[in-house]
Amino acid sequence: MDSSSDRVIIFVIEDDAHAELCGEFATMETAVAELERRAAIPWNEAPNVAPCMSWRTCGRRYEIVEYAATEASWKERVRTPFLNISATGVHWLTRRTRQ
Repeated sequence: MDSSSDRVIIFVIEDDAHAELCGEFATMETAVAELERRAAIPWNEAPNVAPCMSWRTCGRRYEIVEYAATEASWKERVRTPFLNISATGVHWLTRRTRQ
């Protein structure tokens, strides 16, 4: 079941600062749209408030990770830092292009 026809591409938003998975998406476009939605939410409100004890001085470092997934396993293909959100503001690290 490891043929390329059995693989599905999945895009995952991950908070690299806290090793937290923040959603799975079928396309890069929908993952970017979710980050755009999160960028409009204040840093100290869910889902942007950091889950750690020092959340007031911490923040989120969102990445989009592309996986080639089969029934048996997921293989990471590309990891792209995309968006940082903290008390200092919203900082886009990657150009927001929808394909």
